[in-house]
Amino acid sequence: MMPAALGRGAGTRFGSGWISGVLGVVFSALAGGGVLCLRFPALLTMPDVRGYYPLELVRFLIYATLVAGFGLGTLSLLLRHSKALGLGALMLAVGATLLGGSRAAVGSLDDTRFYAGLDWFLLDVLILALVFVPLERAFGRVREQPIFRGQWRTDLVHFAMSHLLVQATVLLTFAPATILFAWAVRPALQRVIQVQPLIVQFVEIVLVADLAQYSVHRAFHRIPWLWRFHAIHHSAQAMDWLAGSRLHLVDIVVTRGLSFVPLYLLGFSPPALYAYMVFVAFHAVFIHANVRFRFRAIERLIVTPRFHHWHHADAPEAVDRNFAVHLPLIDGLFGTRYFPEGRWPQAYGVGGPPVPEGWLRQLGWPLRRLAAPATAGR
Repeated sequence: MMPAALGRGAGTRFGSGWISGVLGVVFSALAGGGVLCLRFPALLTMPDVRGYYPLELVRFLIYATLVAGFGLGTLSLLLRHSKALGLGALMLAVGATLLGGSRAAVGSLDDTRFYAGLDWFLLDVLILALVFVPLERAFGRVREQPIFRGQWRTDLVHFAMSHLLVQATVLLTFAPATILFAWAVRPALQRVIQVQPLIVQFVEIVLVADLAQYSVHRAFHRIPWLWRFHAIHHSAQAMDWLAGSRLHLVDIVVTRGLSFVPLYLLGFSPPALYAYMVFVAFHAVFIHANVRFRFRAIERLIVTPRFHHWHHADAPEAVDRNFAVHLPLIDGLFGTRYFPEGRWPQAYGVGGPPVPEGWLRQLGWPLRRLAAPATAGR
């Protein structure tokens, strides 16, 4: 039996104005964020990418999301007894318009010491939602699961914070390698690796990174105090494109930091690393998605949604299985593979003490529990 939270309440059913209200708030907030990025680029955009944005396309996207926010907010006002969502959407849209809307002047580009990745968050959530929401509606495995299923608010905040705090997470990701392992760098080895064709380097990066991630991931399941942080990720009771974002900051920093060490030592070329970053950004979202695709021809070569869903399953036989992120062969090699033919999990989540909802509560929950007796895994 799937969790009851997946069902749609009477106040949120289609035609009640709830969906249009929430979408209106989302689109208006996206437009407002885009306007703020135009006005304060030094504070709210990533220095490495801000020079590559096609400004006219950015302005069009702000215009389109503003129009959508106005329209959907108005529709919610007409349909819904409670006017909070509709008014919220309209107020956000009006605020974005008063700040200049799609015609807002671009602010100072003088570098600042600190910045937030608001631009990355806005683009990522827009692109991923446009790709995965229709995909899940058309090919959803759990057909009754709504777009705004239970726990979505917490997961969206996780998604947002991981992007807004990008400067800190990137710094902490690179620090263990560049500070602790600089002595182990061998330029001659790196030159040999960098002259290889990019496709060969890409395949090697996938293999090396997944071996490292497998080791770290398994440690998060087996070491009790690490499990407290990783349990946040497993507390999701429904799987979709947003569920994979539910990660504690300690989990993010430790996993990425240690996984980057072998890539740094081997010295893969930047184009190959960028290609891997694009691949992992979409693949990590896809393997959590609510889709029913089987991929029979390749599911033993690359991790698919069905394989990774078993890692999140609330089932005794699936506990501490399927740690690999990209290559199921690694789980097969180390005896942790569980992939029953043709079956999907019936429920997701963790046993034991319930993990609270809310990003801030989840941020502090593992720390408050450090003094309590702990058990690893589920």
